[in-house]
Amino acid sequence: MALEPRTPPRASADADPRLTSAAPALVVSVEGGLLRGDLAAEAALAFLRENPWRIFLLLLWLLRGPTALRRRLADRNAIDAGALPVNDALVELAETEHARGREVHLVTEADPRVAAQLADRLGFVDGVVAGDGGEARAPVLQKRFPGGFAYAGGRAEDLPVWRAAREVVAVEPAGATLRAVETLEKPLSVIPRRPVGLRTIAKAARVHQWAKNALVAVPLVLGGRAFDPHAWATVLIGFVLLGLLASSTYVLNDLWDIDDDRRHWSKKDRAFASGRLPIWAGLAAAPIGILIALVGAAMLGGAVLASFLAYLVVTLAYSFRLKRIAVLDVFTLAALFTLRLVIGIALAAVPGSPWLLVFSMFIFSSLSFAKRHTEMVRVALSGAEKASGRGYLAADAPFLIGMGVSTGMSAVLVMVLYLIEEAFRAGFYTTPAALWAFPCVLFLWLGRVWVLSGRDQLNDDPVAFAVRDRPSLALGAVMALAFLAAVLPRSLVFW
Repeated sequence: MALEPRTPPRASADADPRLTSAAPALVVSVEGGLLRGDLAAEAALAFLRENPWRIFLLLLWLLRGPTALRRRLADRNAIDAGALPVNDALVELAETEHARGREVHLVTEADPRVAAQLADRLGFVDGVVAGDGGEARAPVLQKRFPGGFAYAGGRAEDLPVWRAAREVVAVEPAGATLRAVETLEKPLSVIPRRPVGLRTIAKAARVHQWAKNALVAVPLVLGGRAFDPHAWATVLIGFVLLGLLASSTYVLNDLWDIDDDRRHWSKKDRAFASGRLPIWAGLAAAPIGILIALVGAAMLGGAVLASFLAYLVVTLAYSFRLKRIAVLDVFTLAALFTLRLVIGIALAAVPGSPWLLVFSMFIFSSLSFAKRHTEMVRVALSGAEKASGRGYLAADAPFLIGMGVSTGMSAVLVMVLYLIEEAFRAGFYTTPAALWAFPCVLFLWLGRVWVLSGRDQLNDDPVAFAVRDRPSLALGAVMALAFLAAVLPRSLVFW
C-alpha cells in the first residue's frame, strides 16, 4: 500500500510514517532501524553458543570498547540473517518507496555480510554501505550520496546523521530522541514505538509455567501436614522462589535457543525471538533472578538450597545440551519435574516417598514424549525431516507414541502399587478407599492426552493443555474430591 507524502517538520508519535515525494535515496540503518534487537548481542550469542567458555574472551574485548567488540565478533562468526526479526512497518515503508522509484540502501556498523543477507532477503534493496555509527556515519553517507539522502534510524547516536540528511525517518525513537529530531525542522516521518506491556514480560518469564511448581505442595499434603499453616507458609515462599528460578532459566533457554525458536511454528512469536524484548534485558534479568532465588533458598535451609542448585544445574544442562539428545531429553524433563517434588520434600520437612518419585518419573516421561510427538507431527506436516534443535526425526513419531503410552501406563501401575503398599497403610487417611479414584482418573486422562496427540489436536505443552482443557479440569476436580473424601472425618463424608 502506497504511503502519501507528508512534510511538516513536526509529527505526533502515533502518526503513520510517510516520506516526501522527492527521491533522494532512502538509507536504512540495520542497527536500531531495520532489525528488532541488537546485532552485536545476536553475534555475541552466536559466538557463545559455539563455546560458553568464550564469555571471558567477550569480556576482554568489551574492555577495549563496543566498537572493538563488534569488529571482533564480525571477524569470528557470521550470523544467519534469514530469521532475524525486522521492523515490519519500516520494511513496508521502504518497499513502497522503492516501488515509487526511490533507491533503498542499508547501512551497518557490524558485519556487512549480515546486511548483504538482509538485502537478499528483502529483495528490493539497491546497495549496502558499511561503516561506523554516530558522527562517523554522516560524512560517509554524504560522500556516497552527494545528491542527499533520507535516513531511517532510531537511536540517539543517529542524530548527527539526521542533521546531514534531507529527510528524517525516526524508527520507534525514545521520547528524548524524538524531541531532538523534531528540532531539526526537516521533513519528518515517525514509526511509533510499540510499548512493552506486563503481558509480554510475563510471557517471556513463562509465569503460566509456574503452575508446574505446584508440585512442591504435593509432599506436604501426602506427608500428613496438609493442615499445618506454618508448613504451608514455607512451601508458599519456596513456590515463589522456585518460580523466580524457573523463569530466569526459561529466559536463558530462550536466549540460547533464539535461532531455533525463530524457525519454530509457534516459538517464533516468543518475546526474545520476535524482538519484542531486547536480548540485553534477558541477559541482565536472568542472573539477577537466579541470585535472588538461591539466596532465598539458602535462608530456608541447606536442604532447600541443595535441591534448588540441583534444579538449576539440570535445567542449564538441558538447555545447553541435553535437549538435543533423543530420549535423554525426555528423561531430563521428567527429572526436572521430580526435582520439584524433592524441593517440596525439603520445604515441608517430610520423609520422601520412593513411590511418589518413581511415579513422577513415569508420568512426566509420558507427558514429555507427548510433547515431542506433537512437535514431530508438526515437522512432518511441514515437509521437513528433522526438527531444529532436537534429536528426533519426523519418522520417529510412532516410536514416541509407543514410549509415551507405555510410560503412561507404567505410571498408572505405580500409582496402584503406591496405594496398596503405602497410602492405605498411612494413618492420616480416614477413608483410604476413596483414593482408588486416582488411578482411574489418571488412566482416563492419559488416554485422552494420547488420543489427541495422535490426532494432532494436542498443544505442544501437555501441562499447558491440561489447565485449559475442560475434560482435564473436570477429571482434576474428581481427584480433588476423592482426596478430600479420603482425608476428611467420616462424619463429613456423605457415604
